[in-house]
Amino acid sequence: MDFKDQWDLETAMKILQNQTVESKLWAEAVEWLLLYGPPEIVSLLLKASQQATDSCFSGLYSVNYTNDGQPCYDVAQIAKSLGISKEEAKDIIARKELLHNRRYFFDDGGSGTVH
Repeated sequence: MDFKDQWDLETAMKILQNQTVESKLWAEAVEWLLLYGPPEIVSLLLKASQQATDSCFSGLYSVNYTNDGQPCYDVAQIAKSLGISKEEAKDIIARKELLHNRRYFFDDGGSGTVH
């Protein structure tokens, strides 16, 4: 089953608002909303995500931006911030690309960037 078909807006929003739901399930609902939710919810989640990134990963800075203004990050810096290897980070990104049928990793001839 395609990731898009695993959720609907009503279910994702109920999970997002539930204060006792398991964190993995909550994260999946947020992920679905970021990909398939209405623009106003996507905008709110992106703002919250940026605030969380700035707060929790103070050493992680965007190295570029997409055409629509979304930040791109260096894969090596993401890995360092998460305490994992660069290869592990690339593997996670590759799995998300397959799951979402979207491109996130851009090899710029150096370490690569992710949006």
